[in-house]
Amino acid sequence: MQTTTSPQAAATDMQTAGDRKRKSALEQAGGTRGIVYSALPALVFVVANSLGGLKVGILAALLVALGIAVERLTRKESIQPALGGVFGVAIAAGISWYTGSAKDFFLIGIWASLAGAVVFVLSVALRWPLAGLIWNSATGKGTVWRADKRSRIYYDIATLVLAAIFGARFAVQQYLYQADEVGSLGFAKIAMGYPLLAVGLLAVAWAARASDKRLKVMGLLPAKRA
Repeated sequence: MQTTTSPQAAATDMQTAGDRKRKSALEQAGGTRGIVYSALPALVFVVANSLGGLKVGILAALLVALGIAVERLTRKESIQPALGGVFGVAIAAGISWYTGSAKDFFLIGIWASLAGAVVFVLSVALRWPLAGLIWNSATGKGTVWRADKRSRIYYDIATLVLAAIFGARFAVQQYLYQADEVGSLGFAKIAMGYPLLAVGLLAVAWAARASDKRLKVMGLLPAKRA
């Protein structure tokens, strides 16, 4: 869970991207350090579990998550990601401890991916694509984009890209979960986490630029805010 971004995490990252839209996808994802931090607990869990068993894996993942939280707080970064990381690892570890199965460390993240895919698709069906809603809320543009049908289509496409990313995560990781491939499951979680989210953010940025250009021409968006 902590290494694969949840729907809430995706929304937060899109809000961050809205505030820093001139920066690269890597910077929007928290930079190299943020990506490494997101991957470490799962990586440590897989390695420690293979070497010392489930209890060692759980303890190691928790210690790493706590260490990352302390480091973030020491650097005077936002406390929310620090606490969120520890909470996510603690929940995943608790489930794995309760069931006695290492693969269950990844269980919540797998189903969160499915929930994310469903929510993104549903938002398109309801004509309120989440990519447009979150981006424009974060950038202070409100819902003016919904006045233009083509802008809605742009954000529909970006939202469906995000839905495909979450759907792919679920399909691959659920397959590995059923096959009881703990090591491969950990690798898939890392590889399909922020790297794929960066692709989704690029799709959202494309939709935002295309929409802003049209809204400027239509006089619905001030030129200085494009």
